[in-house]
Amino acid sequence: MTSMPSSFAPATGLLAQLDLLRIEQRDAVVHIQLARPAKRNALSDTLVSQLQTAFVNLPESARVVVLSGEGDHFCAGLDLSELGDRSVAEGIVHSRSWHAAFEQIQFGRVPVIAVLHGAVVGGGLELASAAHIRVAEASTFYGLPEGSRGLFVGGGGSARIPRLIGASRMADMMLTGRVYDAEEGLRIGLSQYVVGTGEGVEKALALAEKVGANAPLSNFAVMHALPRIADMSQSDGLFAESLMAAIAQGDDAAKQRMRAFIDGKAAKVGKT
Repeated sequence: MTSMPSSFAPATGLLAQLDLLRIEQRDAVVHIQLARPAKRNALSDTLVSQLQTAFVNLPESARVVVLSGEGDHFCAGLDLSELGDRSVAEGIVHSRSWHAAFEQIQFGRVPVIAVLHGAVVGGGLELASAAHIRVAEASTFYGLPEGSRGLFVGGGGSARIPRLIGASRMADMMLTGRVYDAEEGLRIGLSQYVVGTGEGVEKALALAEKVGANAPLSNFAVMHALPRIADMSQSDGLFAESLMAAIAQGDDAAKQRMRAFIDGKAAKVGKT
């Protein structure tokens, strides 16, 4: 189970009105917590809409977001009680609304670190895959049960998850119902870190302090340029890399940091 650190202050204004999210901030770090524990944080249309609203309206002072789930699970996927009897056209519109929300996570203004525990299933895994860094607690398990339910992923999973684990592994999960535990998820690329039960938020906040201390333009380049370059041909990617490198190093913040490093005032590379 994850919980908000007491040193965080509750959000105000519009963010405080999002009743399915618990949002707090400490300095440059914003903690957004899914707050439907009785429903295992299943993704209703309202919750997805509130996620989009939250990420579009982050405080100007925010430099990094930690995303977690209240209760025993990060997110157990789509709220099946809202599935209904949609037409094909309505189904497309519904899927695209998820795409729009999760786009604000992956390609928003600041990096996002997801804290995973318990169920990270279906739409919950689609949500997690939109984050830039994933910290899994030992209780985490991953699943994509859409195949057994006669469904197909609709929240961006087919575009994001294969980039983490490969299309064949994702197909296996969807076709057979295969479930991966936390250690297996780390090994195949579903997370970058595994920690003990209840330690996920602490680890994510430690990472967030490092990420938030980076030059904002550098973080933005990693978020926006890196995945796009990876989708390009090598020659196009190398040219895009040159453009992004020149833009980043031309930023005043980057110049100050390089001067500090040359003068021996900046921290050297060390183990995370």
